[in-house]
Parts: sequence; structure tokens; C-alpha cells
Amino acid sequence: MIESLPLSHLVWIGVAVLAAYIVRGMSGFGAGLVATPMLAYVLPVHVVVPVSGLLVFVLFIFLTIRDRHNVIWREFRLLVPPTIVGVVAGLLLFRRLGNDWLLVMLGSFLMIYAMYMLAVHVFGLPQFKLSERWALPLGFSGSFIDTLFGGGGGALVVIYLHARGIGRMEFRATVAMLWFIEMIARIGGYAITGYYTRDVLLIVAALIPVMALGTFLGEKLGNRLSVAAFSRILAVLLFCSGLSLLWKSYA
Repeated sequence: MIESLPLSHLVWIGVAVLAAYIVRGMSGFGAGLVATPMLAYVLPVHVVVPVSGLLVFVLFIFLTIRDRHNVIWREFRLLVPPTIVGVVAGLLLFRRLGNDWLLVMLGSFLMIYAMYMLAVHVFGLPQFKLSERWALPLGFSGSFIDTLFGGGGGALVVIYLHARGIGRMEFRATVAMLWFIEMIARIGGYAITGYYTRDVLLIVAALIPVMALGTFLGEKLGNRLSVAAFSRILAVLLFCSGLSLLWKSYA
């Protein structure tokens, strides 16, 4: 398949992955949210989802080793069990469940929350906090949705950690460690069901250098941002995530 793609499609794939990982390097999440809709214009969805998953997994191998000292381990331990259960549930329903209503509800919620975050920083509205008990439903829902749709659900974990008042470095390290564990489960499930074909593996191998460059550029840009600017970027990404999910539901 990759040999038959025109040059314009190959360039589009490279630009999409580079942009996605610049965003991911700046914010700590969002690669799948940016890459999946863009890649779906030129590649089948059954190729896009496993490609995105394996790229993220390769990146998280490096990030979890590098940033492990910044992980908030208590939050990590609270989120891991529901995350694993969510992956298993998502895999079981991957080919069976019609989820347009769930996409609409999640997309709408993310857009509303993003507007709230912007209002906090623009108009000075009070920011709410979440207790640890929210780790169970949000951890489960996030990985469940990620497994079904190839992205979007991780924003729920972002919301949880943001509302817990986690600092930027600790935030990036904790979500990287958590999603590394999630990706092990997701990739195992996709592999068992036969999604990792020769074409998928070739595409992933070709995109690893692009992913590395995007991550490097994103982290350089992200380290220059203030906390307020970082929060605004999170809000914009969440809003775009919601729009992306709504687009998927009506496509």
C-alpha cells in the first residue's frame, strides 16, 4: 500500500505527524487528536488507528525512562487499574458498538470544559478541583474511548490531572507513564486482532524520525511557555478534540 501512495499523500502524512507531535511536545498530549483526523483523509481508518498507537508507544518508551522522576506516583497508581479495565472493555466492543451518541456527548463536554478553562484565564473565573475518587470513572472512560476511537478519551485524564492542580513537568511525566501502560494493552489487543500488517509497520518505521523531530520542536517551544499560556493551549486542544469527535460522529 505505501508504495502506491502518491507523493502528495506522503507529504501530507509527514506534515500531519510532524504537527501532531509538535502539539504533543508542547502540551503533553494531543498527538492522536491532531494526527488521526488528518491521516484519515489519505489512509484507511483501520490503518490510521494502529499506526498512531504504535508511534505513541515508541515515543512513550523514551519519555517514561527520561521523565520517570517527575511522575506523581499516587495519581498514577489511582489511574492505572481503571485504565486497564477500560482498554479491555474497549477492545471487546471495538467492532460491535455503535457509539455516535457517545462521540456527540464527549465532544460537547470537552468543548464546554475548554470554554470554561479559557474563561478562568481570560475573565478570572474560579477554577474547580477534583478529588481522587474521580480517577476511577475518568481513567476507565478515557482508555475505553481511546481504544474504541483511536483517541479523544485521553483528554478526560488531562481534565482530571489539570483539575488536581498538577504542575506542567509532573503533568507531562504522569500522563506519559500512564499512557505507556495503556498503549501496551491497546497494542497487544490490536496485534491479536491482526491490525499490525506489513504496511502498517512500514509506515510506522518511516514516521519515527518525523515523530522524534516534532517532539523535540514541541518541547523546545513548550518550555518557553508560562503556566497561563500552557493552560490556554490545553483549552484550545480540548476544544479541538471535541470538534474532532463531533466530526467523527457525523462523518
